[in-house]
Amino acid sequence: MKNNLFAPIKDAYQLVQGAKIKSIKYEEVFELGSYDPNKRGYTVYPFENGVKFTDFSIIVSEKELKNHYVIEGVNVNIPIVQAAQATDSLSSLGMAS
Repeated sequence: MKNNLFAPIKDAYQLVQGAKIKSIKYEEVFELGSYDPNKRGYTVYPFENGVKFTDFSIIVSEKELKNHYVIEGVNVNIPIVQAAQATDSLSSLGMAS
């Protein structure tokens, strides 16, 4: 995935389960799992070609995520109702998958 799809992690509120993250130095993409308070970190799964590999995971701290990873940018400025209406109108035209 290209770097222009990813943005720096500035706040822990960006770290939600299912978010796609990528190392700053490497091209591997990961999917963020849940936060584990006992281990004080997030479970991270390898992600490739639309598939999350759950047979392998690592725990990464919030500080390491902020310093060494970028997160997939999501446009949160579109209201949920408006986004749903756009999807519905595309599906009625046979354009949505």
